[in-house]
Amino acid sequence: MGVFTCEMEVVTKILPAKIFNALILDGDKLIPKIVPQAIKLIEGDGGPGSIMKITFGEGFLFDYVKDKVEALDKENFIYSYSLIEGDALIKSLEKITNEIKLAPSPDHGSICKSISKYYTIGDFAITDEQIKAGKEKSSGLFKAIEAYLLANPDA
Repeated sequence: MGVFTCEMEVVTKILPAKIFNALILDGDKLIPKIVPQAIKLIEGDGGPGSIMKITFGEGFLFDYVKDKVEALDKENFIYSYSLIEGDALIKSLEKITNEIKLAPSPDHGSICKSISKYYTIGDFAITDEQIKAGKEKSSGLFKAIEAYLLANPDA
C-alpha cells in the first residue's frame, strides 16, 4: 500500500466562519441547491464518526460515495473526513482522507487549505492527471459555493 498526498489552496472573498458554515455545517442543505447531487446523513449527528452518503446526479463520473467525519473543529474552522466507500475509490484505493482548514486572508476573506491523502491498494499509483482532475473538481465546488454566497449574502 502506498500513500499519495496532494495539497491545494483556494482563496475566497468570504469570511472563514461563513464559508465554513456553508461548506461544512450546512453543506447538506446548501450544496444540493448549487450542484445537482443529494447528500444524506445516514449515521450520526454530523460530528466525528458520522457517515454521509453523497449520491451524484447525471453528468458526474461517479454514482455515490460515503464519507466518514473524522474531526470537526468549529472554533478553528478545521474539518477532516475519509471517503470510505463508493465508486470514486475505483477499486484501487482503500480510502481517501481530506483535511480542510480555513483561515482569514489579509484581504478580509479566507484561505482554504486542503490536504488529501490517497491510500492505494497494492502497487496502484495516482497519476498527475488524476490529481489535477481532483483539484479542479474541488476548486470548482468551492468557487460555486463562493459565487452563491456572494450573490446571496443572507444565505
